[in-house]
Amino acid sequence: MNRGTRLAFVTGGGSGIGRGLAEHFGAAGLVVAVADLDAAAAETVAAGIRAAGGRASAHRVDVADAASVAIAIDSLPQPVSLLANAAGLQYVSPLETFPLDRFRRLIDVMLTGAAITSAVVLPGMRAQGHGRIVHLGSIHSLVASPYKSAYVAAKHGLVGLARTLALETADTDITVNVVCPAYVRTPLVDNQIHAQARERSLTPEQVVEQVMLKPMPKGRFIEIEEIAGTIDFLASDTARNMTGQCLVLDGGWTAQ
Repeated sequence: MNRGTRLAFVTGGGSGIGRGLAEHFGAAGLVVAVADLDAAAAETVAAGIRAAGGRASAHRVDVADAASVAIAIDSLPQPVSLLANAAGLQYVSPLETFPLDRFRRLIDVMLTGAAITSAVVLPGMRAQGHGRIVHLGSIHSLVASPYKSAYVAAKHGLVGLARTLALETADTDITVNVVCPAYVRTPLVDNQIHAQARERSLTPEQVVEQVMLKPMPKGRFIEIEEIAGTIDFLASDTARNMTGQCLVLDGGWTAQ
C-alpha cells in the first residue's frame, strides 16, 4: 500500500504529543484523523494540517467510551492503517489521598481507552491485511515515581496489552508496540512540574533538575520529533517483525 494513502488515527491529538504526531503524519502525506475529547482543539489541529496542504479531519472522541470511538472510526473514509494512542492525563497525589474517581479516570483513558481503540480498529486492519498500533507509553511503563500510582499502573499496563495483542495479531501484517519516552516538555508535563513542586516542597526549577532530568544521563527532555521518527520506523515495512516491544527513549535512564 502506498504510504500516502494510509490513514492515521491519533487519540489525544488536540494537544501535546498527540498534536505533534498528528502534524507530523499530516506533513508526511498520511490522511490524519485527529481525535480528542476537546472537539475545538482537534479541529484546530486538523485545520492546521489542511492549511499546510495535508488531509485531516477532527473528531470528538472519549476513548474510554466504546460507542464514541466506534462512531468516529465508522465515519472515516477508509480503514485505519496506523493507530497512535496518545490520549493521556495526569494527577499527582499520595495513594492515601488519591481521589478514586481520578484514579479510575486515568486508567480508563490511558489503558482501557487504548484497548477500546485497538479493538475498534482491528477488524478494518485485518480486512486490509495491514496495520500498525502504537501505544504512547512512558518511562513510567518501566520504572515508577512517587505520587503517580494511577499513571504508572496505566503505563505499565500498556506493555502487557501490547504483548498480548502482538500474539493475537501474529497471523497477519499487524504489529502492536509501545513507545516509552522519558519526559517530553508538553502542557501535561508542565502541569506535572507544578504538582510535583507542591507535593515535594520544591520550586518548579528544582523539580526539573532534581526529579525529571536527574535520572537521565543525557540530561535533556525528549523531543516530539524523536517519538514521531520512532513511530515512522514502526509503521514501515522494515519493522513488520517488530511487535510486542517497548521502544525506550530515555536518555540512558534505564541503562544504569
